[in-house]
Amino acid sequence: MNRKALIAEFIGTFALIFVGVGAIAANHITGGSLGLVGIAMAHGLTIAVMISAVGAISGGHLNPAVTIGLFFAKKINALNAIGYVLVQCLGGIAAAFLIKLAVPADALSAVNMGTPSLGAGISEGMGLITEIVLTFFLVFVVYGTAVDKRAPKVGGLFIGLTVALDILMGGPISGGAMNPARHLGPALLGGGLDNLWLYWLGPIAGGIIAAVTYQKFLEE
Repeated sequence: MNRKALIAEFIGTFALIFVGVGAIAANHITGGSLGLVGIAMAHGLTIAVMISAVGAISGGHLNPAVTIGLFFAKKINALNAIGYVLVQCLGGIAAAFLIKLAVPADALSAVNMGTPSLGAGISEGMGLITEIVLTFFLVFVVYGTAVDKRAPKVGGLFIGLTVALDILMGGPISGGAMNPARHLGPALLGGGLDNLWLYWLGPIAGGIIAAVTYQKFLEE
């Protein structure tokens, strides 16, 4: 198991959750000045820069759904996949812990720790389908821009843009998590574990379907 890769995955996932939750809290503090677009861009920009920073070290997964999808596509072995998922979750938990020391408690309470959740009138089934489809898009782009040997060397940018566009659609529906670690950290640190299964099953299913589809039908 590559220690440097595990550290890179921890830091990258930490950044996503710290900035993501912080942006949602900042939107509340500023009376909604960021809005959905600002929150989506905060997540997308963080992913873009952190994948660019750590991609050469760990591949820049920063998401258990990406790691598990690539495991099913035989791009990472079981031992490394387990290590990646573990440190990604720990990075999310650590970020949620530290954001509580950086942002006023009333703001975090008002936004439920920035934990992805189902929107008003959205059923579990709707949320599950949304998470599966959005994560399919994300992992499909990961594979096509960063994993495929023919990929252009700009994967971080387009993966970040995919996260942003997914949140623009899915934010009001499912919270646009696409990442079990993005849900787990804030959920454990005060957001609540409602529909925890949905935020693991949906992204992982979407990630596996995307990776296997790309591998079998599009990769040379």
